[in-house]
Amino acid sequence: MSSAAYLVLENSTVFEGRSFGRPIEFGDALGEVVFTTGMTGYLETLTDPSYYGQIVIQTFPLIGNYGVIRADFESPRVQPRGYIVREWCGDPSNFRSEGDLGSFLEEGGIVGLCGVDTRAITRIIRERGVMNGVITRDPDAVDMDAVRRYAIRDAVPSVSAKEPYTVPSSGGAADFKVVLWDFGAKGNIAKSLSARGCEVFVAPHNFTSDMIASMRPDGVMLCNGPGDPADNPEIIEELRKLTSTGIPIFGICLGHQLLALATGARTERLKYGHRGANQPVRDVKTGSLYITTQNHGYAVVADSIPKDAAEVRYVNANDGTCEGIDYKNIPASSVQFHPEAAAGPLDTAFLFDRFVSSMGGHKNA
Repeated sequence: MSSAAYLVLENSTVFEGRSFGRPIEFGDALGEVVFTTGMTGYLETLTDPSYYGQIVIQTFPLIGNYGVIRADFESPRVQPRGYIVREWCGDPSNFRSEGDLGSFLEEGGIVGLCGVDTRAITRIIRERGVMNGVITRDPDAVDMDAVRRYAIRDAVPSVSAKEPYTVPSSGGAADFKVVLWDFGAKGNIAKSLSARGCEVFVAPHNFTSDMIASMRPDGVMLCNGPGDPADNPEIIEELRKLTSTGIPIFGICLGHQLLALATGARTERLKYGHRGANQPVRDVKTGSLYITTQNHGYAVVADSIPKDAAEVRYVNANDGTCEGIDYKNIPASSVQFHPEAAAGPLDTAFLFDRFVSSMGGHKNA
């Protein structure tokens, strides 16, 4: 049976609701409160390592109606610290369903909060910016100083693979060998490469450029991940070395940001980030507009990109922030959005084909 529970934001605003998932009596959930606008894909959201250390609000009012489907997971476990919905469905209807959302959260040790005005919470974050918060059963006992001090620490090491492993090509013999440098990779990135004839070697975050280069890969994929990109100076330095090898590189989300930092650009924190499956992105070269899935709280500062080394290729059609970079002196490109998006949209899946084509040119050189 659910219990009364509360969301307390760091500005002392309190929202009352009911708990589900892990019993609130087992402890509070403290994290950075963010919202995502996806109408579907809640399973991918819950298992996306980029949400590590955060409390996620779904703006769509009904969540859980198609149940829990493990084949759709982006990682083996729930990643956020807490989950907030207007209404959760405890009796899903879907031939693929293997269980209900509440049981899944309880199994993962994650507190859920329902019956709250998610629209009101979202408006606060949009107007005042991302802030910390805590899901608790006793708002009067919350240590507000601790809430305000909270920061996501050791994000990438916490979600990266502990040991390397290989994802074989799904079409038989592999045409290319790709090293996927794992900063918190969504599973569909490796699947997207595998479906295009690539054998994918997943390298933990602490691999060095020499280790990667010694494997003689046809390409390197820099994946998504959580936290502030500037908190990874060792990875940035190793990536700077890797850019001199001539190996084709493709970066997604955090990988896009890390590659920009390695080549002299800066990143900045966004007011409330881009999270959801309806972010419009414009290709400045062709004028084409794409609808994309995104999940990030930081962006590359476009004016900081060295003009002789790279150029902005994609921009966010809402706020004009940098969404993608083409590099001039190295065989590399990167995007802030997710071309591998599940549950979609798939407007930009062609970027994987473009990356595979670049590896073909490298292989034949």
